[in-house]
Amino acid sequence: MHEFLSNLRSSFRQEDLLDVAIVAFIVYRLLNLIRGTRAVQMLIGLGILTAGFFLSSQFELYTTHWLLSNFFDYFVFIIIVLFQDDLRRALTRMGKNPFLASVESENQIEMVDEVARAASQMARDKIGSLMVIERETGLKNFVDTGSKVDARVRAELLYSIFLVDSPLHDGAVIINGDRVSAAGAFLPLSKNPDIDRGLGTRHRAAIGLTEETDAIVVLVSEEAGQAHLVQSGEIIRNLTESQIRDTLAELLNLHSPHEPLPNRIRKFINTVRGKEDSDR
Repeated sequence: MHEFLSNLRSSFRQEDLLDVAIVAFIVYRLLNLIRGTRAVQMLIGLGILTAGFFLSSQFELYTTHWLLSNFFDYFVFIIIVLFQDDLRRALTRMGKNPFLASVESENQIEMVDEVARAASQMARDKIGSLMVIERETGLKNFVDTGSKVDARVRAELLYSIFLVDSPLHDGAVIINGDRVSAAGAFLPLSKNPDIDRGLGTRHRAAIGLTEETDAIVVLVSEEAGQAHLVQSGEIIRNLTESQIRDTLAELLNLHSPHEPLPNRIRKFINTVRGKEDSDR
């Protein structure tokens, strides 16, 4: 054992430590990127096929082994086809120009203002709504369940989508950056048995999505005429327009609120951030 450790120390270089750290960071970012998407199920499927490849060789299942061998001959192309959306998103993030960060921040600040204004107006008019703000976890699975929009976030647009006469009102709006990606999207309902039984389907959908992803949901209850904010399975209720704006800005790391946040909002932010840290 002593000889093994001595050989390990003599052959280990500082560059190896850097190499391992880079690979670990890349793997971590990739796993974080695909969390909550269909890519996870695809990876599990590929893992099962890989296990079948080695087992077929071990147990001399020649036909099965031949079939899987031909499959893995095109492995690189299969990965590109299956994960094209995830790869495109990852490369886009890697290739972001740091000099444009301030522009993107300004766009998100504008988006937050529009969402807060829309939520406040809908709460006054008792119009139910679900507005999802995408963060690190891709939401393409849920975007695909709705109707593609691809429009700049505007309070008037959000308000019109959730009017009862609108064909897209019965679902969620998904916002990516400063654009509305989809409307009328379906979200997964929370399976948490401890949720308040007085909460309706809209609340359970908001909690369910934030339990599976790192998205932030702005929810308006038509019965109570109140705007709520949901993240990491936690809900904070009855927020004003300025409170929605400041809380979103804080959670998205856009800027510090002009006024100190109330204790209940600060407690909510600390709780969801603690949950995010424990998930990493």
